[in-house]
Amino acid sequence: MTLLTEAVRDGAIGGRLWVYANYHCNLQCAYCLTESGPLVARRELSPERLQELAVEARAAGFTALGVTGGEPFLVPGLAAVLPALAKRMPTLVLSNGTLFTDRLIDQLRPLAGLDFAIQISLDSAEPDRNDEMRAPHNFAKVVAAVPRLQAAGIRVRIATTSEGLGQGELERLCNLHRSLGVPDHDHIVRPIVRRGRAAEQGLGADVVRRDLPAELTITADGAFWSPFGPTVRGGRLDTDLLTRTTSPLTVPAAAMVRVAQGTPRSEPAGLGVV
Repeated sequence: MTLLTEAVRDGAIGGRLWVYANYHCNLQCAYCLTESGPLVARRELSPERLQELAVEARAAGFTALGVTGGEPFLVPGLAAVLPALAKRMPTLVLSNGTLFTDRLIDQLRPLAGLDFAIQISLDSAEPDRNDEMRAPHNFAKVVAAVPRLQAAGIRVRIATTSEGLGQGELERLCNLHRSLGVPDHDHIVRPIVRRGRAAEQGLGADVVRRDLPAELTITADGAFWSPFGPTVRGGRLDTDLLTRTTSPLTVPAAAMVRVAQGTPRSEPAGLGVV
């Protein structure tokens, strides 16, 4: 058993390796950690690099793979490599849910029956409230996409990011996702973190490293402590949670284990991506 597998088994770090497929996006959400938008630099990891990372991750002892961005489905060729990733290890892709054309859904059909899910953002059961933080017509596109993905055999999860939902609002949102066939265990509620665009907008909770999930995260810029780490503010990458070395993957993984095992445990902050 390697130090990494021991650390994952003991809960010192998470078993999922996160990769930022890109930084650009077709939306420009008010609380985006990476200041993603249509005009930002792409900073992509190619589909070929994603496959290399999945191979390394499994060999190193990671137990799952998470793909985020930006909007990952803007990366050319991503859909074609997802079956290979999901056959190697359980795979989760985070998406804003707005790009699921008939053509893209057809490309995703080979994922049916594999350990794979798409996690789609939906912040409110009220269309106007959801779209205010995300983009016009976002709510309608998400609500239309979920059943179409499910019909293609794709598991769908819903992620809600908010400064706090009242009990009534949360209940309405839960009723909505249940009506779409998404069970409670596939609904994630997380706070806004005051990094990236959220900091510019004065939104969210201030956090330090010990508040963030210890989940190794790889981007085009390097390796980060957490998927909440590769943030951008005012067009500049935050480097407080960064190490530049990403290859071989065992190097940043070992460094993360050393730090995690030397860090006193704190109460869970409820900031998990999954």
